[in-house]
Amino acid sequence: MAPQQKGFSWSNIAVGATMNMFEVSTLGQPLEVIKTTMASNRKASMAEALKTVWSRGGVLGFYQGLIPWAWIEASTKGGVLIFTSAEIEKVASRNGFGAGASGLLGGMGGGIAQAYATMGFCTCMKTAEITRHKQAASGIKPPGTFTVFMDIYRREGIKGINKGVNAVAVRQCTNWGSRMGFARLAETPVRAMSGKTEAEKLSGAERILCSSIGGALGCWNQPIEVIRVEMQSMAKAEPGSNRPTNLTIGNTLSASIRAGQRAPH
Repeated sequence: MAPQQKGFSWSNIAVGATMNMFEVSTLGQPLEVIKTTMASNRKASMAEALKTVWSRGGVLGFYQGLIPWAWIEASTKGGVLIFTSAEIEKVASRNGFGAGASGLLGGMGGGIAQAYATMGFCTCMKTAEITRHKQAASGIKPPGTFTVFMDIYRREGIKGINKGVNAVAVRQCTNWGSRMGFARLAETPVRAMSGKTEAEKLSGAERILCSSIGGALGCWNQPIEVIRVEMQSMAKAEPGSNRPTNLTIGNTLSASIRAGQRAPH
């Protein structure tokens, strides 16, 4: 008789939500703000982006979009990601897939699930919250966050609130697939260096090392993040930028490449 399979790990939802709430409330949101600022203004250096964010309110400028959008996103996407990826990885392992392939499939599935379930409208509103402050440079007082939300909803409905969700899904699919896949593959050399067998558990430090390797190698898809920010940005197109009116992943990619070719080196 085959051993009884364990049921769903519901605790993964709570673990994922707690983990992401802690991450976004500490360094996660400041890094997101800096990244979004640089992605929406690709001529800016890191120092210029830091100066721009600081000018929006000092330390608080680095937490634009934290409340409520980043908190809503973090408390939901973490649970969806960890739960979905763990279940997919479990099924893949049972069907003979290796650790790397199981991690890859789990990460891809979890990333797609969190994008369409929770992240679409949250990333749209977070990006709007960050990029709308560009209006202040021209002397126009930026509208409040819920004013922005309702304005988008009245003009474009649910589709407008979820603007760029397909780019988010591509980003999260490749992001978490790469992270988890590379992290699982990294376990083999880490075990070899520590002299551990497959049956032995890795220590906390060793697991952090594997996750760090996976995260670093997963950065290959940063161009997709630039496309996502551009699609969700509230910033107006600069004269002569040829920014498409109705943005898709394809035409946003083409416009971004043309903008990069015109930028001074």
